[in-house]
Amino acid sequence: MTQAAFPKTARLRNAGDFRAVFKHGSKKVSAGFVVIFAPGSAMRARLGLALAKRRIARSVDRNRVKRVLRESFRCHQQGLGNVDIVVLARSRTASMSNAELFAQLATIWPSIARSGGLSHGDRSPPAGAGQR
Repeated sequence: MTQAAFPKTARLRNAGDFRAVFKHGSKKVSAGFVVIFAPGSAMRARLGLALAKRRIARSVDRNRVKRVLRESFRCHQQGLGNVDIVVLARSRTASMSNAELFAQLATIWPSIARSGGLSHGDRSPPAGAGQR
């Protein structure tokens, strides 16, 4: 159970972490999600959620989708490596069942693992990235 926990170290927690993923990340799209991923700065996979009210109006639906995302990530995080992931919801996400959401995520996680969280074959962000 310890291997599949979801501690604070497995979460993207500040704006800088999210900004880095959006700036240097690659994208995977499914019917319910847009998943952006980039090489991580931590020594493990980390997850950030950005579920907008505009996409999922009811809070009960947003919370259900968050629970599904966290559980799916928790079960697959060991195989993802050192990658930071941000998941965005799409408009039809709220109307999908938990089984459909889990099925979509089950196809997304291995594709992220195969790419190793790399954007365009790079092992790290471009030189000078984030510096002004």
